[in-house]
Amino acid sequence: MSVELLKGVTGVLVLADGTVYQGFGAGAVGDTLGEVCFNTAMTGYQEILTDPSYMDQIVTFTFPHVGNVGVNAEDVEQLGSDPKNAAKGAIFRDAPTPPANWRSELSFNEWLVSRGIVALSGIDTRALTRRIREKGMPHGVIAHDPEGKFDIPALQKKAADWAGLVGLDLAKDATVAESAAYTTKQWTWAEGFKSNDGGDFNVVVIDYGVKQNILRALNDVGARIKIVPAKTSAEDILALKPDGVLLSNGPGDPAATGEYAVPEIKKIVASGVPVFGICLGHQLLALALGAKTLKMEQGHHGANHPVKDITTSKVEIVSMNHGFAVDRDSLPEGVVETHVSLFDGTNCGIALANAPVFSVQHHPEASPGPIDSLYLFERFADNIRKARVPA
Repeated sequence: MSVELLKGVTGVLVLADGTVYQGFGAGAVGDTLGEVCFNTAMTGYQEILTDPSYMDQIVTFTFPHVGNVGVNAEDVEQLGSDPKNAAKGAIFRDAPTPPANWRSELSFNEWLVSRGIVALSGIDTRALTRRIREKGMPHGVIAHDPEGKFDIPALQKKAADWAGLVGLDLAKDATVAESAAYTTKQWTWAEGFKSNDGGDFNVVVIDYGVKQNILRALNDVGARIKIVPAKTSAEDILALKPDGVLLSNGPGDPAATGEYAVPEIKKIVASGVPVFGICLGHQLLALALGAKTLKMEQGHHGANHPVKDITTSKVEIVSMNHGFAVDRDSLPEGVVETHVSLFDGTNCGIALANAPVFSVQHHPEASPGPIDSLYLFERFADNIRKARVPA
């Protein structure tokens, strides 16, 4: 395999089929391997790149200008500090611009370097996005070398040899090591992040790679939160006497994570405790209820996805980030489809017909994205209040 590199090239993206995109390296020097997807959000690059759901993925930003608001310590979405438990790489059309925002604490490129994220700019992101739409999300390697020295055949082999996300349990790496409380509420313009000093009910969050804004949104509706690791048993969870259980978002193949998660979720559902699942949590709940999941060709990644809430006939614009989906044709009797994507008709929500159990594929907490679906946290809180037995 012979590829002639253009003069001045300091970064490349090499796909498993041998396709090479040449541009300019950004962020950390070195190379990184992952599944290449595209995200259509116009804002929130820091939140996107710190979302644990993007583990082992390289994010192509379709919006051409990235970096103008810099980064800060407050807009990190992952709970832990290990940058490996989030996006592996990033691709932009234009080189990251200097920050011009009052909340900025560091330039975007400096932040990429500090997290070890290898990035690439200067390529035709429209062409790459079109390729993903037509052929699916490829395996690829981004390499950044200031001297422009690349072993293209070796990079192509590395991409081709990678097994990919199917069958891969990443939640075990993204989850917290031990149980912990969480009291921060959502950011407001006048006061920033405030602490939840009380709460009306107890929620256990099973952490498969949870985003912090999910936890903040729960605090906003009156929860007292206890986060537990992904492999926590149902017995240990129910011993905490939760008024509700939230199944969080996270990375990887739900069928792989489901090997240990599904039996415990079945027990939690059987206990009668209200349950709310988000993204991976939605897929795991579906598996526990008897449905199946499947790998998507291009996935849904962005902040402009139209979803219809069948229970209200309302159409919402939502944030999404998933490469697997619930097979709507596999939903068993008693499981009701509540939300559907208006882009491609895929399932985006389910509920048990006669129990306070529901889940959605999209991200009602946004961060980044619209807040059309924040009401789902209130729906969860209402389920909890109705289910509670007076003392």
